[in-house]
Amino acid sequence: MYEPKNYEGKLPALAVSGPYGAVKEQSSGLYAMKMAERGFLTIAFDPSFTGESGGNPRYMTSYDINVEDFQSAVDYLISLDNVDSEKIGIIGICGWGGMALQTACIDTRIKATIVSTMYDMSRVSGNGYFDEQDNEEARYKQRVSLNNQRNEDYKTQNYALAGGVIDPLPENAPEFLQGYHAYYKTPRGYHKRSLNSNGGWAIQSSTSMMNTRLFHYSNEIRNAVMIIHGDKAHSFYMGKDAYNNMIKDSKYTNNKEFVVIPNATHTDLYDQQDKIPFDKIESFLKEYLK
Repeated sequence: MYEPKNYEGKLPALAVSGPYGAVKEQSSGLYAMKMAERGFLTIAFDPSFTGESGGNPRYMTSYDINVEDFQSAVDYLISLDNVDSEKIGIIGICGWGGMALQTACIDTRIKATIVSTMYDMSRVSGNGYFDEQDNEEARYKQRVSLNNQRNEDYKTQNYALAGGVIDPLPENAPEFLQGYHAYYKTPRGYHKRSLNSNGGWAIQSSTSMMNTRLFHYSNEIRNAVMIIHGDKAHSFYMGKDAYNNMIKDSKYTNNKEFVVIPNATHTDLYDQQDKIPFDKIESFLKEYLK
């Protein structure tokens, strides 16, 4: 938890998490620290089954549990004596940007949501990167593989891991893998508890994501949402589509924003402070956490 210095009265508060497969000592801790410097009480937390959070089996994920993680963080913030319960926001980064948006669909206590360099993990799990495996045959083969892995895991009573960010990088690695490697596998962002820095998620962790789709009710979100994405990010299409779907046929568009950061890649918005638009984030939150 990060508290502003020299404050008076009750504070606006933020719960922060992400990226997907990271821990609170990485990007979310940076966002939380910087927003505390701007007058918000903040917490950065590890999702269930990862980092220092509890839950077994380890390194599993599920969108409903992850939404509950954000809601539980809101529960905690509201319980604090120095927090204004009517001024609660959340920030989600990467895959947790998608979880933040999904949480905003259900939790009306959240008055403002910031989504940074977003991944839609349900879309990637079901369709592959860039929707290149969006066909029945590809999904069937993935289902067979995941269920074979489930058999093996049950026999061994051990959940095999998929492996974190590939290391060393192959010579022909695409830009986004180079970006992940530069963040997770070097002193820039490495952490001993980070899944992406080490052994990765359990292989069958994405099973539930493959079987659902997020954001079905996003056009019914009445409270404020800002989606931030770099125009050089391989994930840009996910943030853009999420924003367009959120405002499509919606009555609540006046407090929604899509902020494009020129020349920023996906991982630039993890920690590059000259590219993360903290001033815009601050002004947006202060406007809607009045």
